[in-house]
Parts: sequence; C-alpha cells; structure tokens
Amino acid sequence: MRVIGASARLNPDVITRNSTGGSASRVARLRTSAKARPRSIFPGTGAVHFSTRGEYGVRLMMELARHHGNGPVSLADHEALPRPYLEQLVVSLRAAGLVQSTRGAHGGYELTRDPDDIRMGEVLRALEGPIAPMICASEDPAHSVLCERTGFCNVNHLWLTVRNAISTALDSISLAELATPRAAHPFHSPAIPAKSLLVNKQ
Repeated sequence: MRVIGASARLNPDVITRNSTGGSASRVARLRTSAKARPRSIFPGTGAVHFSTRGEYGVRLMMELARHHGNGPVSLADHEALPRPYLEQLVVSLRAAGLVQSTRGAHGGYELTRDPDDIRMGEVLRALEGPIAPMICASEDPAHSVLCERTGFCNVNHLWLTVRNAISTALDSISLAELATPRAAHPFHSPAIPAKSLLVNKQ
C-alpha cells in the first residue's frame, strides 16, 4: 500500500472508481492510519495484484499504440482517463524509455518504439516495479535479503515458480496485440466491412 500524500486526490488507489459517498472522510481516515504505520520498503500488496497504476498505465499505452505513427497524442482524449493521474504515470513510462513527449500546441505523447517491440512485462515493470508475489521471490535481488528465511526456506520454490509464470505470461504479449479495440469499445467505432461499402456504392 502506498502512503497517502498530497497527491491522494489524484490517485485512484485511494479514491477508487467504485467509491461511494463520503470519500473525503474516507481519505482522512486512511491518511491518519498511514501516519501511524511506517511505510514498507517492499512494493508488493501481499497478493498477486496489480494496482490502478498498472491498469491505467496499460490503457494509456494501448491508446498510444493505436495512434502510433500519427504524431503525438493528447492524454485522456479517448479513454476517459483522469489526466492529472496519467501525467504522473507518464513520468515512469518516460523514465523507462517507453514514451516520449513533445511540447507545443500540437504536442503530446507517443511511443518511442513500435508496439510490436514493446512487451507488456516491460510496461508493467515500469509502472509497478519488479514482479514480486512474495518478498523472497522478487525480480529485484535486493529484496531477497529482507527475508530472514532466505537460503533455507523450501516454500521459496513455490513463489519463484509463481513469479516466473507471471513474468513469462507478461513478456509473451506485445503491446500491439492489445491495441486492436473490440467491436463493442465505447470510444472506437468498429471497422466497417468492405462488403458493406460496396453495397452502399451501388
């Protein structure tokens, strides 16, 4: 869990899309409890779970992939995503060399590489950090020394197997594979069959 800070109002991890009334009081309670609890240096959640950083960041990358080759794209034009929060995510994506920005009236963001060359594992690691179902099975070797059972725990084999399976699955999918919208996508019109175009011309 991330500590509630000044940017909490922009972070859907704090105020979720399913939140009901009383969000202000809920954030106040979370802020109070966060102050009383020291921040963990381990970025995991205790479960195999990706946060809204991963969710919104992947959706942003898909939007950029759909417009790849057509110049910079303005944030939140198509996916109805919270622009201030996306701007925070872009910092991580840009630091990972996945996204570049252009200033000016026609500025925006675009991919640095072809969508076929970007694997989803790379995207999620930039957004969420190393894949780590448990502290002893993190992709970051520095995390292993944080567990006093490292080196003799037999259960470590289980968590390494889970981590490797997740990493393999993410690295097997390219951004290009996710960039084609489904027919029912609310922000993108489905492709018009060529047969229909020929009928309309007659």
